[in-house]
Amino acid sequence: MVLEGANGRTLRGWLFSSGRSRSPAVVVMHGWGASAGDMLPAARMLADAGFRALVIDARGHGRSDSDDFASMPRFAEDVETAVAWLRRQPYVDPGRIALLGHSVGAGACLLAASRDPHIAGVVSISSMAHPGQFMHAALVRQGVPRVLASGALRYVERVIGHRYDDFAPVRTIRGIQVPVLLVHGDADATVPVSDARQLQDAHPTQTRLVVVPDAGHDDLEALQSVADQVVAFLQAVMGSPGVPGAAQRP
Repeated sequence: MVLEGANGRTLRGWLFSSGRSRSPAVVVMHGWGASAGDMLPAARMLADAGFRALVIDARGHGRSDSDDFASMPRFAEDVETAVAWLRRQPYVDPGRIALLGHSVGAGACLLAASRDPHIAGVVSISSMAHPGQFMHAALVRQGVPRVLASGALRYVERVIGHRYDDFAPVRTIRGIQVPVLLVHGDADATVPVSDARQLQDAHPTQTRLVVVPDAGHDDLEALQSVADQVVAFLQAVMGSPGVPGAAQRP
């Protein structure tokens, strides 16, 4: 699958088909340094449940074109490219498109959903609450003095053209008016489950948290243990595949 993305870059990915016409669809986005192939367990879960799943490589990842830099906002632009492409397809119900992302890809899905009121729902897996705070803490753990770590983050903000505060998931989630399912492993040593609790606290009326026992940050196979809950959530926000009609709140 080839899509024309932002900045004239080409995005590549796979479309998993449910075989049903005018079916609901889910855009699936991987995390930093990963690729569409890492999201195949999620894509197969969605396809088995009857949803179409469009799994893409972000710019600078997998088989997609490179760009001058990568960032969470650019991941979000690539998610938006995939959503726009799906809405043009005759076999997709344009009113029933959801997003599912992992890590930075989850933050990107939350950012994209905060800008698009027509997204049906979001499944956020292992998202950090605030990338700036996450990176600052990581630099300090590596022995970088706090003042130098702060300076490095300000430099990155200038490069990417966005302030961390403006696209931090803990902020963007407040602008989402559709249901969000937060999925997080309780053994995540990269992004602690407390980040997921921060996201839930930021918008409690629209979010639900599912904690996966013994799952680490990149343990997407563990998603199978909560597959029924993810599928039920998507069915609630988009309706059952192959059955047009109003979705229900989960």
